[in-house]
Amino acid sequence: MEEVCEGKEFSFPTQEEKILSFWSEIKAFETQLERTKDLPEYIFYDGPPFATGLPHYGHILAGTIKDIVTRYQTMTGHHVTRRFGWDCHGLPVEAEIDKKLGIKRRDEVLKLGIDKYNEECRGIVTRYVGEWEKVVVRVGRWIDFKNDYKTMDLKFMESVWWVFSKLFEKGLVYKGFKVMPYSTGCKTVLSNFEVQQNYKDVPDPEIMVTFPIVDDPHNAAFVAWTTTPWTLPSNLALCVNGNFDYIKVRNKYTGKVYVVAECRLSALPVEKPKSTANGPAGGSKTSNSKTKSGKAENLMDSYDLLEKVKGNELVNKKYEPLFNYFMEFSDTAFRVVADDYVTDDSGTGIVHCAPAFGEEDYRVCIGNQILSKENLIVAVDDDGCFIEKITDFGGRYVKDADKDIIEAVKAKGRLVKSGSFMHSYPFCWRSDTPLIYRAVPSWFIRVEEIKEQLLESNKQTYWVPDYVKEKRFHNWLENARDWAVSRSRFWGTPLPVWMSDDGEEVIVMDSIAKLEKLSGVKVFDLHRHNIDHITIPSSRGPEFGVLRRVEDVFDCWFESGSMPYAYIHYPFENVELFEKNFPGHFVAEGLDQTRGWFYTLMVLSTALFGKPAFRNLICNGLVLAEDGKKMSKSLKNYPSPMEVINDYGADALRLYLINSPVVRAETLRFKKEGVFSVVKDVFLPWYNAYRFLVQNAKRLEVEGLAPFTPIDAGTLQNSSNVLDQWINSATQSLVHFVHQEMNAYRLYTVVPYLLKFLDNLTNIYVRFNRKRLKGRTGEEDCRTALSTLYNVLLISCKVMAPFTPFFSEGLYQNMRRVCTGSEESIHYCSFPQVEGERNERIEQSVARMMTIIDLARNIRERHNKPLKSPLREMIVVHPDVDFLDDIAGKLKEYVLEELNVRSLIPCNDTLKYASLRAEPEFSVLGKRLGKSMGVVAKEVKAMSQIDILEFEKAGEVTIASHCLKLSDIKVVREFKCPDGLTDREVDAAGDGDVLVILDLRLDESLYEAGVAREVVNRIQKLRKKTGLEPTDAVEVYFESLDEDKSISQQVLNSQELYIRDAIGSPLLSSTFMPPHAVILGEESFHDISKLSFTIYLARPALVFKSDAILSLYGGNTKSVHGLETYLLSRDHSNLKSEFQLGDGKITVDTVEGLPAVNVVLGEHVFLTVGDSVLSTKGGR
Repeated sequence: MEEVCEGKEFSFPTQEEKILSFWSEIKAFETQLERTKDLPEYIFYDGPPFATGLPHYGHILAGTIKDIVTRYQTMTGHHVTRRFGWDCHGLPVEAEIDKKLGIKRRDEVLKLGIDKYNEECRGIVTRYVGEWEKVVVRVGRWIDFKNDYKTMDLKFMESVWWVFSKLFEKGLVYKGFKVMPYSTGCKTVLSNFEVQQNYKDVPDPEIMVTFPIVDDPHNAAFVAWTTTPWTLPSNLALCVNGNFDYIKVRNKYTGKVYVVAECRLSALPVEKPKSTANGPAGGSKTSNSKTKSGKAENLMDSYDLLEKVKGNELVNKKYEPLFNYFMEFSDTAFRVVADDYVTDDSGTGIVHCAPAFGEEDYRVCIGNQILSKENLIVAVDDDGCFIEKITDFGGRYVKDADKDIIEAVKAKGRLVKSGSFMHSYPFCWRSDTPLIYRAVPSWFIRVEEIKEQLLESNKQTYWVPDYVKEKRFHNWLENARDWAVSRSRFWGTPLPVWMSDDGEEVIVMDSIAKLEKLSGVKVFDLHRHNIDHITIPSSRGPEFGVLRRVEDVFDCWFESGSMPYAYIHYPFENVELFEKNFPGHFVAEGLDQTRGWFYTLMVLSTALFGKPAFRNLICNGLVLAEDGKKMSKSLKNYPSPMEVINDYGADALRLYLINSPVVRAETLRFKKEGVFSVVKDVFLPWYNAYRFLVQNAKRLEVEGLAPFTPIDAGTLQNSSNVLDQWINSATQSLVHFVHQEMNAYRLYTVVPYLLKFLDNLTNIYVRFNRKRLKGRTGEEDCRTALSTLYNVLLISCKVMAPFTPFFSEGLYQNMRRVCTGSEESIHYCSFPQVEGERNERIEQSVARMMTIIDLARNIRERHNKPLKSPLREMIVVHPDVDFLDDIAGKLKEYVLEELNVRSLIPCNDTLKYASLRAEPEFSVLGKRLGKSMGVVAKEVKAMSQIDILEFEKAGEVTIASHCLKLSDIKVVREFKCPDGLTDREVDAAGDGDVLVILDLRLDESLYEAGVAREVVNRIQKLRKKTGLEPTDAVEVYFESLDEDKSISQQVLNSQELYIRDAIGSPLLSSTFMPPHAVILGEESFHDISKLSFTIYLARPALVFKSDAILSLYGGNTKSVHGLETYLLSRDHSNLKSEFQLGDGKITVDTVEGLPAVNVVLGEHVFLTVGDSVLSTKGGR
């Protein structure tokens, strides 16, 4: 393996760029698809975004989810085709062109020419394709851009025609005149689900208007309330509720007589006495919206009750029209009708009806023969302006005309009350203009007719999270309305409907071939400007003329809903592929698509095939700016995705997004610092564990040993080392868990588990195994530990490959150098399978061991006892004898070393050092128990220690007829300090059923061990400060600065083995330092455990046995000097290798003027001062 740099010098973004180049060079994605082409298909549908805007974090999030799932499925033995798609038609594109060309009215498009307009649209559709590909590829997503699909492609559009024709054949298509949400900004009708996408709280006018009753003896007037004054010119009827009581009342001060629902009398304004009254038709001043309405009983002080009747008795009463624009309807209109849709929660109980601008208004007026469908006049044009028939306001935009209409009503003396109120109102999701409701002719899909089938199809799908399916989506389907799929626009897939002028003959095209056959015209494109001129002769004969295409185009949601068929040109191609694999296996998009793409997919697939379009779905939440607001370019309240990627890398961004609430369909406030935290807390520790492996594998070669080759995994499973057993088992548990959760599409559970595993790998396995990995316990044990670390890192890289494709690949490429027969890329590898048995006991014991270590550290911190200060004893109290056996047996050395404690005593008598008391978990039990909580809480607190122990053993207890589990009761262990001792001398900490007790008393016998720790700590810090790598060999010298040097000498003598073990070489007295030693670093320390000293770090230096060399040359001192000079000039590591190759002996025959001699290691020369000193001690 190649050497790797320090973590602080490693650039994750730079490494990712190199990996991208590598993937490109080996055509990694294409190769993966080719290698898996004969495997079972896994069908993934990618929802098409509009390419008229740049990708944002919402796209990156959904793309990451899709990439993770499809990479995982590929690694588990599937062929996963991934083609990018583009939504090319519809309002987003037209809105851009309207803005570019300054188009505001429909007739301006016709004047320009549909052909020119559509080609302008086509020209911008792919404007940002390059930017999209750049971001998507840089994020690490593997998807095919070259073989993408576009909704404007001829083949895609043909399949959309086929979908519509099948629905028509099934009788699920009809043309209707319906009042629909209408965007004046985009000049088209919107679907009900589009309306839901952009509600705003806005002020609107509210007014009460009088409608004088014809021939009423009291000159009474009906009072109606409205929040859309612009609809008043189109008023044709008033509607009451037949079951309500209505009252006729006269104002005592003004003499005006009103008719309102009795239950809504309080809505009338309070009017004060006037000096003169102008009668019911007068123009008296009215109170504004700030006037406080009195309650009904108080209002009766201002009104006399004249009559009380049921609503049904008012039906057919005529009233005077407010405006005279529709007097041609006088015979049937301007009368009262009744319907149950009138409610008593607002207004006056009387609703003004303008049939062209309200869904209920239209239904009620048509149903009561106020007018017929055929003679309905829509007084507002496609641009939202009044038609010329409304003479006073013709050409005015309706919302702008509100104020003038109110003034006109006031001038007529018909205004009772005016004001404004805040309410939630729908705006167009594209133009951001307020919607109006307007009667328009549209083509509809009969969704209401298949509602039960839709609900059944929904049951056959699996969603994450499931509540979105069970609640939000289910409720939306429950209330599904017929879907208006046509748009009176220009840039879209034209409806394939040809109709005769008399409407008697209708032909729906299901293919281009059918159109060409019936028309005799060759078709090369299906957009309006290329087919609108095509006519079809009537089958009834020439006298009936020709059939022409209806002008409408499809709602772009109909196109995206047709994607599962159209992107593979079904049924014209790929019939077997589609029919074997439908429904598709997986889709993923944002929460907003429950009323968008998810809905249209479900409607069309159910209508066509009686089943859902997909089997599995992940629904993500919204990514907001850090301030909780929507991300906005104008506000600049978020960093650009490329900025974050260039700073921290795509893998970090992917992991940050996936390990957040947004994967559970909740919102995420995006923070750039959060991405940095992923680098710091995940990738750097992971990288350092990998770097530690590489360094110590290279160290073997530096020391002249055989290069590192990993031991096979089967052999490693039999390792006798407890932490090898633990990490091997933990790795198998990881593999098992990820398989289980990924198969259930629960990405949000996988990532935390992966992160915990990496944390355990770096902070437990590597940390506790440093000696073994550094070779301090022998070469064989070192190779076993390194192989275990290698195997675990390799498996974890493969497990993480779908999540962090760059970093996993980078590590794998270096690690595969020592493994023959490995795949060229990690993304060609199979996902790891569970191999060997998992040892759940040892996994649990190590987890508990870490709890014990944390508790002991907490005790040390409380008493200001640093880890460098050794303690005499710790006691671990736990009821599980198996765990105590582990902690006092094979795990003992790790606990004692980590905590710097001399002995560990296990104890399973839980009452020896603690008293137990029970407390109810109020947050858990409160809602469940309700009124019983008090009784249960009292009995829980009264539990004896024996009761508590039995409860812990059984796992449950019944109290006051309620069964309580371990999670319902908190068991508190209170430490009982042994007699004769204080809590400053002995203290404890507990967590659940484990208690740790530390003996904190000073012990002089521990002083020397504490000093040794301090010295080792200073040496390690100096190594780092000097810039040494862990594999860099140095000799360490110690010089006492104290007057009495005997104390430090005593410490060094007594702790010699510990220090040598910790620093990997003997700690040498500075007096042994040869004159030719090269010092790399030195530092003096004062008052460290009452000692002062200097530490020197020097390159390994040769030590010569001059007397022995002198005998080699027969007493010639000049020759001795020549040999020593030669050996000192040699590279130390090369010289070491030569001695190792020669079994400790080399022949020197290249020195000019000197005879050839055999130099023996240990007899004539030592490679280090340490070797020389140890030899002298051994000799003694």
